[in-house]
Amino acid sequence: MSVWIALHVLAAVVWVGGMFFAWQCMRPAVGEAVAPEQRPALWYPTLSRFFRWVWAAVIILPVSGYMMVFRHLGGMSQAGWHVHVMQALGIVMILLFLHVFFAPYRRLGRALESDDTQDGLHRIGQIRRFVGINLLLGLVVVVIGAAGRYL
Repeated sequence: MSVWIALHVLAAVVWVGGMFFAWQCMRPAVGEAVAPEQRPALWYPTLSRFFRWVWAAVIILPVSGYMMVFRHLGGMSQAGWHVHVMQALGIVMILLFLHVFFAPYRRLGRALESDDTQDGLHRIGQIRRFVGINLLLGLVVVVIGAAGRYL
């Protein structure tokens, strides 16, 4: 059980913490220090590295979560409301990530290949909005995960 909890928490920390860093720290710094025409060339490889970790998280989180539910609780019917809410929000977060990865992120790569700075900046804006939504959802999930059974 403790291995599943550790994997679950680490995957959540990597994903939500990475979004927090990107949104609250890197994005404003890039806006101050990097010329707009250079931003797509910075964000694409940065996101590429981060998304490798997110892919691991979107696999580890459901697997570890369901392992804990079915091994420790005996199934979803035995889980508290907080587990159901975490599951639902986690699915939404994964779907949003898949959209970001397969739509605006891929289009950002194509914009870079074709040297289309305006489209690249547009895609960065799209990614930023979805990451902001996912960050808010992730923070809610963290609070529910930590305190849900006590609420």
